[in-house]
Amino acid sequence: MCEPSDNLGRSSSSSSISSLQDVEDDQRIIDMLPERNLQANGSLGKRLSHLDSIPHTPRVNGDIPDADDATLDHERLSERLTTYGLAELRIEGDGNCQFRALADQLYHNPDYHKYVRKQIVKQLKHNQKLYEGYVPMEYKPYLKMMKRSGEWGDHVTLQAAADRFEAKVCLLTSFKNTCYVEILPKSGNFSREVWLSFWSEVHYNSLYEVGDVPTRVPRKKYWLF
Repeated sequence: MCEPSDNLGRSSSSSSISSLQDVEDDQRIIDMLPERNLQANGSLGKRLSHLDSIPHTPRVNGDIPDADDATLDHERLSERLTTYGLAELRIEGDGNCQFRALADQLYHNPDYHKYVRKQIVKQLKHNQKLYEGYVPMEYKPYLKMMKRSGEWGDHVTLQAAADRFEAKVCLLTSFKNTCYVEILPKSGNFSREVWLSFWSEVHYNSLYEVGDVPTRVPRKKYWLF
């Protein structure tokens, strides 16, 4: 009878230590990563200031368009980029593109996508009531799915990113009926803007003004990644 009780105590203690270490690791990462856009970056916004954003409702991903529709969508997005003087930093298409694009906008480095995904999943987990109504499946399996590297992000994870990082997420899209979507934190307050292009249901890239797209040089990855 004593051994199970002892094991339970050890398990609880081990869990607490692990949880504390997790918090310390996250803080260490935050301290090391140089954030960008600490102030709302209006330079890109001025180019689209005359456009109305459609009301944003968080949603999971829809069906991937067929080849013909996807080609038309991509052409539409390319035309819009040219029209508004914007250019894309091409993001790897490995299933992590939304998180990589967010990491590039937030930390100058798409390689920090695992950290960004982790923070978004924490936001979803700890604020279930804010998001579960937008998820058409059981919430725990959805969280488990979103934890996996390579799992595509959706508009629910974009809303969680806006909330977690206190950022206005601005999307230039390939949608036929609108080209611009703003995703605001539910608090209504934001301290930065992140700019992404969204080839509908296919891919996200990180947006810059023409001529400002950075040349990415591989950077040292911290061991936690």
